[in-house]
Amino acid sequence: MNSPYRVLVLGGYGNFGLLIVKKLAQIPNVEAIVAGHNLKKAEAVAKRHGSHAAHVDSKSDKLADRFRELQIKVVINTVGPFQNQNYHVAQSAIDAGIHYIDIADAREFVLGISKLDAAAMEKEVMVVSGASSVPTLAAAVIDLHLSEFEQLQVIDYGISSSEKIPGAATVQAVMGYVGKPFRQWRDGAWKWVHGWQSTGRHRFASSVGTRWFGNCDVPDLEIFPQRYPGVKTVRFRAGLGLRTTHCGLWWLSWLVRFKLLRSAKALSGLLTKVAVLLQPLGNGRSGMFVKLSGMGKNGQPLTRVWELSAANNDGANIPGMAAVALVRKLADGKFWGKGATPCIDIVSLDEYLYELRDFAVTITRY
Repeated sequence: MNSPYRVLVLGGYGNFGLLIVKKLAQIPNVEAIVAGHNLKKAEAVAKRHGSHAAHVDSKSDKLADRFRELQIKVVINTVGPFQNQNYHVAQSAIDAGIHYIDIADAREFVLGISKLDAAAMEKEVMVVSGASSVPTLAAAVIDLHLSEFEQLQVIDYGISSSEKIPGAATVQAVMGYVGKPFRQWRDGAWKWVHGWQSTGRHRFASSVGTRWFGNCDVPDLEIFPQRYPGVKTVRFRAGLGLRTTHCGLWWLSWLVRFKLLRSAKALSGLLTKVAVLLQPLGNGRSGMFVKLSGMGKNGQPLTRVWELSAANNDGANIPGMAAVALVRKLADGKFWGKGATPCIDIVSLDEYLYELRDFAVTITRY
């Protein structure tokens, strides 16, 4: 009998880490290790899901030695926020000769992972950043429809969460760019936009209904204009299930933009408490849409829309399933990559959706 494929989930007792651990526990021959600086929390999660626990200090200068001691094959880093974070965990994984995966959605962090490419190639390990809804799932959806277009011109997509508040790291990451300027590819040129502004609506064909969206800074905004030559506009926006909390952030964005407030991040704790009080008003539904526009093969204007709808607050599972799908491929011996790269062209759409099969998730295309 083959020995278990050991995967360490750093931050495995956090919001997304816990969901990844639960899913990994269902994969035959995969042994998940819940790890972090809080051993008690790690042990509690491991006990519930038949996993193991380990104390791991992600900032330790002996992190690579700790990885070797645990005899793991892969480390999944879920400890955010990744904005302004360094590559110590990834470099330690390389030094230990193991694969590294993270679920980062921080633009500079994901794009900068390529600086570790030479070191990862030398050690023959894979270093993957941004294994999440963006850019992994978004790129897979675009690629599904690409053959229908003679020229793809506009990529407009967004994610609207349910009322359930994500982990503290996610909240801090969002608050960090609310009202702040960042570059977006618009009409064939780079233009400055502001976080959580340029609001717009999308009406889902499903029971998710109509949701509001605002500008969100993600790695895709830099990756997709290069990946899809000829595209004139790449716009990603995010939204909150409750209109009250979404509009509250919109108002806050103006205070930051007009420099009446230096950053919204300092209010993360307070706003999280308020949002938690409002959670009973929600319906547990979330959604993602990808709208593609351009010229079809017949020379006529063409628009395609792909939607994912989730109920029962199951949408929270979606970002972590890219990492799970990748571990499944590694454990099955179906993939052996090396080098450092954003998570694109590694997990297919079918592989991603396979990990969502047990959740209340539906796909609509039109």
